[in-house]
Amino acid sequence: MSERRRVSVVLVAYNRRDLLTEALDALAAQSRPVDEVVVLDNCSEDDSAKVAADHPVGARVISLDRNTGGAGGFAAGIAAALDVPADRAPDWVWLMDDDTIPTEDALAELLRAADSYEGPVALLGSRVVWHDGRDHPMNTPRKRPRVSGELMDVADRAGARPVRSSSFVSMLVNAKAVRYHGLPIADYFIWNDDFEYSCRLLRRGTGLYVPGSVVEHRTKTFGATDTDPGPRFYYEVRNKIWMFTRSAALSGPERVLYTGAALRRWVRTFARSENRGVLASAALRGLRDGVLGAPRPTTAVLSGLPVSAAVARVEGRRS
Repeated sequence: MSERRRVSVVLVAYNRRDLLTEALDALAAQSRPVDEVVVLDNCSEDDSAKVAADHPVGARVISLDRNTGGAGGFAAGIAAALDVPADRAPDWVWLMDDDTIPTEDALAELLRAADSYEGPVALLGSRVVWHDGRDHPMNTPRKRPRVSGELMDVADRAGARPVRSSSFVSMLVNAKAVRYHGLPIADYFIWNDDFEYSCRLLRRGTGLYVPGSVVEHRTKTFGATDTDPGPRFYYEVRNKIWMFTRSAALSGPERVLYTGAALRRWVRTFARSENRGVLASAALRGLRDGVLGAPRPTTAVLSGLPVSAAVARVEGRRS
């Protein structure tokens, strides 16, 4: 069944041409070939767009004239992947950054789990490791709480585990789920965009973690998001507040639970930081904008770009 399903890759690139080449090499070497690769170049200052266009994988390259962050890049890329004639429309969209290097069977294992699972699946995520083989703490999925023994057995037979969230570092998303729930929120820019989006898709849908599908996340350092983030802490605070107060991704009890977890993480971040003044300033600005503001519609954030019409069509067709 998986061989007859169309899979489009959406890879967001920004100023990492060498890693981008390795990612495209890995996609070209998949044991289950992908059907299309869409590279969304987020206004790179290097020649990432040319590298992608010249690569033998045959990617469709979409270059933006401004950086929309990871959130905007994935929203734009997914819209472009879905906004095609019906005979080319993907059944699955495989999401990754340009520092994601999938192993040869990464896609095959995701599709095998999807086919083996006894029921519909909204998304599947890979096991994400660092270059030394350790599980990467930045991309650890959240387990699905209160799963019955029967459903655990169903997932186990598919070689998977039920999860409540997943990471854009190798997330295979059912195109039907995108058409129902819409695109990621582009105004998040960076951080927590995949958390919000996966939680939104999985509030009532099924998500699976597939340890047999392995990708390498080639970050410069090994650590989670509470490693000293500097001024980017602004996005962590603002986006978490937006998610906990304005998103439909979480139930009431989950909002309380995840708010507590976020506060504990922020305390750890401050405790480990050598630049607490920078963090405090970023946190205060994030608190202000998170409480007083709200994310703009993704159609507005991505207006005026080559993908704006596709974004409007995908968002407008939500069913």
